[in-house]
Amino acid sequence: MQGTKDLTQGPIRRQLFNLALPIMGTSFIQMAYSITDMIWVGRLGSEAVAAIGAVGILTWMTSSISLLNKVGSEVSVGQSIGAQDTKNARTYASHNITISLLIACLWGLLLFIFANPIISFYKLDAAIASDASIYLRVISTAFPFYFLSIAFTGIYNASGQSKIPFLISGSGLVVNMLLDPLFILGFGWGTTGAAMTTWIAESVIFCTFVYQLKKRHKLLGGFPFLTRLKGVYTKRIFILGIPVALLNTFFAVINLFMGRTASTQGGHLGLMTLTAGVQIEAIAWNTSQGFSTALSTFVAQNFTAGKKDRLRGAYHTTLLMTSVFGLFCTILFVFFGTEVFSWIIPEREAYLAGGIFLQIDGYSMLFMIIEITIQGLFYGTGRTIPPAIISITFNTLRIPLAILLSSIGLGVEGVWWAISISSIAKGIVSFIWLRTLQKKIF
Repeated sequence: MQGTKDLTQGPIRRQLFNLALPIMGTSFIQMAYSITDMIWVGRLGSEAVAAIGAVGILTWMTSSISLLNKVGSEVSVGQSIGAQDTKNARTYASHNITISLLIACLWGLLLFIFANPIISFYKLDAAIASDASIYLRVISTAFPFYFLSIAFTGIYNASGQSKIPFLISGSGLVVNMLLDPLFILGFGWGTTGAAMTTWIAESVIFCTFVYQLKKRHKLLGGFPFLTRLKGVYTKRIFILGIPVALLNTFFAVINLFMGRTASTQGGHLGLMTLTAGVQIEAIAWNTSQGFSTALSTFVAQNFTAGKKDRLRGAYHTTLLMTSVFGLFCTILFVFFGTEVFSWIIPEREAYLAGGIFLQIDGYSMLFMIIEITIQGLFYGTGRTIPPAIISITFNTLRIPLAILLSSIGLGVEGVWWAISISSIAKGIVSFIWLRTLQKKIF
């Protein structure tokens, strides 16, 4: 198949690294957008960080919804490639892009229209809420660029070409980093300037993807971006993608409520700590997610080809690498959390509060990474429901647990402990569930 890599033969470890490193790089680039914004906005004070942090949970929800077509692309296109079915691979690629555009337009319009009532959920001061609403409206108009770029990324990942999305996303990050200080501080546009740089960066990424696919390198021999949807393909994409999108979207909704609880318990400083802390936590999440996505792509091709020995080898290799990194993150957050947080926000009161969050959250890092790694194995075999059940169940428990722990005297720290305890539980249950299915998979 033109432009694709065959993952059903060859050295497992090298193939996983070749897939995972660009995917991790792409994930870190997406994370860097938010962190770059926070670093520059942080110079304006913790109130400004709270404003973009409030929207940050909504953009997290947006990226969760976009996973429907990212995972839909990675599994449907990847399994078609493994079966040597070029026609199906092209058709699935076109369907994923078309569905992605439709969802992006509907979701972006919804957030644009209802920006004010959505932001009012946090119970923020009027000035902070106003800045957050404007920020949300600006970035919601860029959702078509973002959603389509995510779908393109999934198609390239399925083809074993994860390096291309990494390079393209990198170009957008460069634009964002160059424009942030100019728009935020130079022009004095503050949080609105941060939103505008994100809009421009996402449009650059989208245009570069279009140029790459249409002019430079016709992946899979070329395929139309938009197509008339057919039931059999659409149904398959939704079956694969909805559980993943649902669990991640639900996760974002839970964090919306956690954000409100943090705001209630700790004011704008509590909300800032949660949203900025989650961005720092993404260091661990994005690294493990890179290996998880690589494992999913690898498994998708080899599972269809019936090469179970390669599945087993890939899983054990990935789990070993991610577990070592999980231990590193635990040490970093537990013992050096305050210093890490101060790199993002130099305000003393802010980084001291953030250090407490990272210390408590750090105890769960290894378990979180185990859960994400096992997700990749499940996704590659088409089993997207078990991770959804685990995630939805224990993320839902965060709300009553946070309320309970906060009410018994822990205050806002009760919210942080609820997050940490639930992550530990998800890792343990994911491992147990895999053990019950391993004979069918391996």
